[in-house]
Amino acid sequence: MKSKIHEHLKKSIDGVSKTKTKIRMRTKEAKTISQILRDNSIIKSNNQLNIEKMKTLIKTGFLLLVILIANHSFADSKETVAVLSIDTKGIIQDAEAMGYLVRLELEKTKMYIVMDKYDIADVVEKDGIDINTCFGKNCLVDAGKKLKADKMLTGRVERFGEKIVITLRLIDVKTGTVEKSDATEYLNLQPEIQKMVELSVKNLIGIENDPILVNLLVDYDTPIASPKTTLKLSGPRMGVSMVTGLAAKRLAAPKNEGGYGMFPVNVQFGYQLEQQYLSAGNFQALIEVIGLIGGLESGQILPSISFLNGFRDNKSGIEFAFGPVIRVVQTANVYKADHEGGDGAWHVEDDWKGDPNNWIGGDEFNVKENPNKMTELPDSRGKYKMSAGIVIAAGKTFRSGYLNIPVNLYVVPKQNATVYGLSIGFNVNKKRKVQ
Repeated sequence: MKSKIHEHLKKSIDGVSKTKTKIRMRTKEAKTISQILRDNSIIKSNNQLNIEKMKTLIKTGFLLLVILIANHSFADSKETVAVLSIDTKGIIQDAEAMGYLVRLELEKTKMYIVMDKYDIADVVEKDGIDINTCFGKNCLVDAGKKLKADKMLTGRVERFGEKIVITLRLIDVKTGTVEKSDATEYLNLQPEIQKMVELSVKNLIGIENDPILVNLLVDYDTPIASPKTTLKLSGPRMGVSMVTGLAAKRLAAPKNEGGYGMFPVNVQFGYQLEQQYLSAGNFQALIEVIGLIGGLESGQILPSISFLNGFRDNKSGIEFAFGPVIRVVQTANVYKADHEGGDGAWHVEDDWKGDPNNWIGGDEFNVKENPNKMTELPDSRGKYKMSAGIVIAAGKTFRSGYLNIPVNLYVVPKQNATVYGLSIGFNVNKKRKVQ
């Protein structure tokens, strides 16, 4: 009975082992099939990538071929230009140097095949062409034929006063006609002559220039200065001024009280110099220097000088100006003795310190505090010093033929010493002599 049980168990175990073995084999087969499928997928992907790469390489190669063909065709289509020399007058560079600059700037544009100067030199020397005198169209056409050039570029650079004028011409050798030309005026900035040549060359062949560079070198907006739009009012000046405030009282005070015994209104004589620094149409901006002497009617000499920045409308003759004024005046720190026991007169600062009534205990170094307000004013007992202020002026110029009569009102605002004045002058605008 036991042996049968053993045999039955053995058969069951063997069956389970065989079943496990079959499962393992099937699992391996499944993995192998999956791996094969995965490998096939990778192979397909790699093949697809290789195909895409080939397509990209073909497209790139084709594009490069098209570009090479286009460049070759463009290079073949470029025309040959020869530059012998550029005539010059009134500038530092000579004709040969200017020809080199034009050749250089033309080559930078890459629009033409520019003949080398040494190749040109060989031909002109062999054929006896004088490049220093060959500026006319006929001569240039003949030279172009000998050089086998399609075009000839010539021109002239000349200084006129404060301007430099660059003229360029492009001549077609085959037809003998001027194909293009350009004439541009520049500011007289000779160190920037190469930049000017660059602008002119680009103008000639139709390339847009840098507007900032154009504004720096091309003088478009210089206004015309003529007697019709410009007033020049340098000339003699005369007028009156009136001092107000405490300063007027000090000037009118008797000399024994430190005054001058003069009128607060005094007559002035002087001269005005002016220089225009800006002109646009009827508008002028000026620097004006006015020197005046006053107080002569009271036996005094009161000099002053003003430096003004003026703005004038030449059509109406109205102007406005402002600036510093410098005077030489005799001043002192003074006070009016209005305190109890005071005499009501004007005294200088030292008068209080020197009065024994103000000493404490009779000690001259121990002085009572002055209850009166101390003010710096004109005083004949003081010292001469420079005094500065600001002038604000406005006026109008009346004209009769060549005679100009400027009339101006002005004020010098200052605490205790504001000055009001009227100034009149005359000036004659003479016709310029024709040179």
